[in-house]
Amino acid sequence: MSFDITGKLLEVYPVITVNDRFRKREFILERTETKNSFDFTDYIKFQLTQDRCNLIDLFRKGDSIKVSFNLRGRKWEKDGSVNYFTNLEAWKIEKDIIVQSPATEEQIPLPEDLYPERPDLSSPDEEIIDDLPF
Repeated sequence: MSFDITGKLLEVYPVITVNDRFRKREFILERTETKNSFDFTDYIKFQLTQDRCNLIDLFRKGDSIKVSFNLRGRKWEKDGSVNYFTNLEAWKIEKDIIVQSPATEEQIPLPEDLYPERPDLSSPDEEIIDDLPF
């Protein structure tokens, strides 16, 4: 099962080599949500494993990021005791693109700004054929 979440990168921990076949790295995402004019902040710990441990190196503390992750649950037995644990296993991390409001300096370009060299279809030299059935 795959999920996505955005937030601010708060902490990045070093790579831990558990054994010769397994290594992991954890990081913390801070996410604040406003409900009924109250701010609720969550601190969510994610885990990167094996060759994905270096994905977080492209980002700095304070960056707004989008994390794609899987929810994993495990059963662990030792000395007759059974424990269950849950991991949020990150598999993709991207810089979060924040949409700017019109009041800010940077605005998202409009389609006509992205494609300024479109041909003018309303030219009087060309005959307009109206063959639409409605």
